[in-house]
Amino acid sequence: MFTAKSHMPSQQVNRRRQLTRLHILLNLTLVACIAIVPCVGHAADRLTKATVGRHAMVVSVSPTATDVGVAVLRDGGNAVDAAVAVGFALAVTWPEAGNIGGGGFMMIAPAPDIEPVCVDYRETAPAAATANMFSGGTNYKGHLVVGTPGTVAGLALAHQRYGHLPWRRLVEPAARLAEAGFAIDAALAEGLNVLVAEEPEFAELQRVFARGDDRAWRAGDRLIQDDLATTLHRIATAGPQAFYRGPIARRIAEEMKTGGGLITLNDLASYTAKIRRPIHGTYRGYDIYGPPPPSSGGIVVVETLNLLENFNLAAHKRWSPRAVHLVIESMRRAYLDRARFLGDPDFVRIPGRLITKDYAQGLAKGIALDKATPSAELAPDIDLAEEGNSTTHFCVVDSSGMGVSNTYTIERSWGSRVVVRGAGFLLNNEMTDFNHRPGHTDQRGAIGTPPNTVEPKKRMLSSQCPVIVLHDGKMFLLTGSPGGRTIPNTVLCVLLGVLQYEEDLMTAIQQPRLHHQWMPDEVLFEGIQRPEFQNLIEQLRHMGHDISPKSRRQGDAHSIHIDGTRIIGVADQRRTTAKAAGW
Repeated sequence: MFTAKSHMPSQQVNRRRQLTRLHILLNLTLVACIAIVPCVGHAADRLTKATVGRHAMVVSVSPTATDVGVAVLRDGGNAVDAAVAVGFALAVTWPEAGNIGGGGFMMIAPAPDIEPVCVDYRETAPAAATANMFSGGTNYKGHLVVGTPGTVAGLALAHQRYGHLPWRRLVEPAARLAEAGFAIDAALAEGLNVLVAEEPEFAELQRVFARGDDRAWRAGDRLIQDDLATTLHRIATAGPQAFYRGPIARRIAEEMKTGGGLITLNDLASYTAKIRRPIHGTYRGYDIYGPPPPSSGGIVVVETLNLLENFNLAAHKRWSPRAVHLVIESMRRAYLDRARFLGDPDFVRIPGRLITKDYAQGLAKGIALDKATPSAELAPDIDLAEEGNSTTHFCVVDSSGMGVSNTYTIERSWGSRVVVRGAGFLLNNEMTDFNHRPGHTDQRGAIGTPPNTVEPKKRMLSSQCPVIVLHDGKMFLLTGSPGGRTIPNTVLCVLLGVLQYEEDLMTAIQQPRLHHQWMPDEVLFEGIQRPEFQNLIEQLRHMGHDISPKSRRQGDAHSIHIDGTRIIGVADQRRTTAKAAGW
């Protein structure tokens, strides 16, 4: 097994760390064993099993991070405590999306019969940002595309309002993982190899994530991140403000100044996470709660479900041409409203009618039952120019009935590629989620509508969509996904499987997924290459739908279903060997 370190400390510090690593590794192994043994089942086979518990459940993309969350629950922590610990652990074990240099949304159901809340910790534009700063085009890498990070503030706000265990207890497991290292799996090995090969110009990234001997990473190699360990230890002991006002903040500001970025110490010190009221909708007697703007996820999902309620989907099988046609047409209209209206609610007025049943009923009247509507025809008010995403999601349920559905990101896989020198963590490239060219909307998917143009301190529009579903006031389902603009539709597909077609959670997650986002005017379908769907595809094309021939995988929707006294966790294996664990 190869061991790589992100930073070469002095020999004295190195000797001290070597003496402690064996002890840390033994403790981590014990934690993992405790978390695994009580589970009734594991999602180790490619979605052949669900994990069932009676008391608590954690599901995430990283088995190690899942185990950290389970250990917190067994130590008397609640779902928010476990979510905070998992969030920090993923910054170590899934660095392409897990982060402390990005942002996201946490949906919390505090207790049975209490309405969920949303913690908005989306990144913000620096004070020096301008509306036309990317008008000439933008690179998705580098210092200029970094937004002021929100993850640490968001996890801290959730802990302050709803947590139980001490903050340090929740952050230290991640620090110890970074210090001792962990064995990487095949998916992370592949991601690291691609990253290192493609980004030779980012010296600090190479120092932190290259193997160090000019060989490729392999499953089983151990990744040690000493600088990140120091950063996490500091956050654990000094609290979240160490990130925004202390030595970590100074390192971020210095990194920005050196690389031509915009974030200053004032931007960091003035950042605040927010508690927001979720978007609430209903579907077939279930209450759907999702994140509000600046996330588009909640509105898009609720509006799409409201549209579909106007049609008798129960009269058609899930993969009948009529049912799929109606789903696509509903997606098309909801995503048009996303482009037309949605942005940071502190900067733009968002019509309340978008999530009403009456509004959806009016839109549904424009859907032909056997013919696709060209997307351009739906938006004569938007001038179309002539033609010339990594995130991760996890869920936690505890024995008291508290649930957390959390999605966070650094935007594209590995974010901006900028690693803060001496601090060991990646920064986001979320500024690319703004509409880059005001007034320029085209049929390839570029959006230039006013609500999401760049403004100082503004939160960029997001597609993140952690969802909590209640039934008769009790928690029923938690889900979410990565995947950029496909996220709300991935969540929609899972919800339709469980709520409309009464599939078990594992089956609903296994089903192929659809996506239409208004522009470009095409349908993505995970089942495009499968023989059993060829007749469906032919009939949809006959209706006028442009079905992309490309086979594109949508995100991994790690989810939890509460079925009476059973808590069922399903780790979606689309990307890696994710894990659900509980007891």
